[in-house]
Amino acid sequence: MSFAALQRLLPQHGLSRLAGRFARSQTPWIRRTFIHTFSRAYNVDLSDSLRSSPDDYESFNDFFTRELRADTRPMPNDPLCVACPADGSISQVGRLTHDKLMQAKGTNYSLRSLTGADLPQFHEGAFITIYLAPNDYHRVHLPVTARLVRTAAIPGELFSVNAKTEATISDLFCRNERLVCHFESSHGDMLVILVGALVVASIETVWPGPESPYRSLTQNTHGLRLERGCEIGRFLLGSTVIVCFEPGRMELDGTLHAGIKVRMGQSIGRLIG
Repeated sequence: MSFAALQRLLPQHGLSRLAGRFARSQTPWIRRTFIHTFSRAYNVDLSDSLRSSPDDYESFNDFFTRELRADTRPMPNDPLCVACPADGSISQVGRLTHDKLMQAKGTNYSLRSLTGADLPQFHEGAFITIYLAPNDYHRVHLPVTARLVRTAAIPGELFSVNAKTEATISDLFCRNERLVCHFESSHGDMLVILVGALVVASIETVWPGPESPYRSLTQNTHGLRLERGCEIGRFLLGSTVIVCFEPGRMELDGTLHAGIKVRMGQSIGRLIG
């Protein structure tokens, strides 16, 4: 039986809730065991972190969502540069074909299925999908200065997200729990979508909202203005961020391609129009 098939049989939300309970624990032996075992298994580098010792963290969640030193991820000097929202690896990058985004080679999914809404203004626009590995920095930041206008917390499965599941589970991102964030900027609309995964016990945001895991579709309106580079959310265990732009509004950096590592704050493109 494949791992993807096995995941269909697992109590995904139950496992995630159990993992979350241990991850929040401040019991010294639980905290130390989880943090040190995880650090060794995934070769976690704390040199850019505000707290550089594993013993400085109050819980595994505190460690996993660790804050970086302010000087480690400077924003581009050019205000028209689009900043990468997260540390990770590019899963896919390019343009939507009508409302289709590429999940893996030969596999596409629809923007409507991903967001639960018809959003024709994004058809043919630029998109980038970034996978956050377990040892990556797990806070998500805003690529451009913008105003948050609405969010949709969409309940779903919690399949693991990696190259293998992307290639074998159709509509993976549309099936997993996700938070769709719709922003308006002086250069058009933008979507930032945070996708949950197996053992991702929670998606947190800097604004009030429903607690993850989501039990029902929850839509909220907002009027929050945020500057480029501001933290907007974090994963309590890693997953995927998808960003979409309107066509003619953002030109992707031509050197970006699937498989390369990126860091939060580096330029991934330039605003136009």
